[in-house]
Amino acid sequence: MLVRIVSILFPLFAITALGYFVGRRMKPDLSHANKLNMDVFIPALVFAALANKEFRVVEFVPLVVATLVIVIGSGLIGWALARSSRIAPKTFVPPIMFNNCGNLGLPLAVLAFGKPALAPAVVMFMVSNLLHFSFGAWLLDHRIKLWTVWKVPSVLATFAGLAVGIAGIAVWPPLMLAIKMLGDVSIPLMLFALGVRLTDSNISSIGLGFYGAAARPLVGMMLAYAVMLFIDLPPQQEALLLVFGALPPAVLNYIFAERYHQEPQAVASMVLIGNVAAVVFLPIALALVLP
Repeated sequence: MLVRIVSILFPLFAITALGYFVGRRMKPDLSHANKLNMDVFIPALVFAALANKEFRVVEFVPLVVATLVIVIGSGLIGWALARSSRIAPKTFVPPIMFNNCGNLGLPLAVLAFGKPALAPAVVMFMVSNLLHFSFGAWLLDHRIKLWTVWKVPSVLATFAGLAVGIAGIAVWPPLMLAIKMLGDVSIPLMLFALGVRLTDSNISSIGLGFYGAAARPLVGMMLAYAVMLFIDLPPQQEALLLVFGALPPAVLNYIFAERYHQEPQAVASMVLIGNVAAVVFLPIALALVLP
């Protein structure tokens, strides 16, 4: 079991570590690459997964509900923890609520459970992503117009993929192959960019960083177990849901905190320490779900 877990996680941490090493040594500007990833490669990945003729929307409704419960429940528990610890909720709640289901979650799902796990992993990613770009942004700045979320390319790709899948439209195979090839660029680029991004993060609040790093996966896994008691999911989706709960804070939390001037260095500490702590929490989650 240990060898199997290491073999699953090694590619993720190896590529991230390479990104961190390159970022420290060469300090590359990945702003354009990250924009291409967000605007082109990730939408292609999402569209290809959802427009697949084997994707049946109705089968994923319980998973959508379960993911919503975990994300919203994490936010509520994060708010309670922040209030009891006298931490600014706007600083603490987003890293607890929104996890790294893109950079780590998508590649981890494929490596641990195979290609069939990509579609449900994309569903969970899009639920979290939609909430992050809408409610998450509004939480930090109440002047944000929620309708602007529809301008996010990955959100547009979600609805386009769902429309094609529901309508039963057969995408020309060479075109679908081209879209899948573009989507395949996104996962290694996300991991590499994660490593580079972590070089920009400074640990200025060590206590808060460790607190958030531990609270995020512990709260997520606790909620995942609770949800599975009430929502009947296929075994693979239950396993993915628990791993989803164990993921560290999303790097996007730091980007949002910086954009909206909400203690970015404190958030950076939670993100950086949380992603390093994933070396501990993700093996635990995999040990619980792998047969």
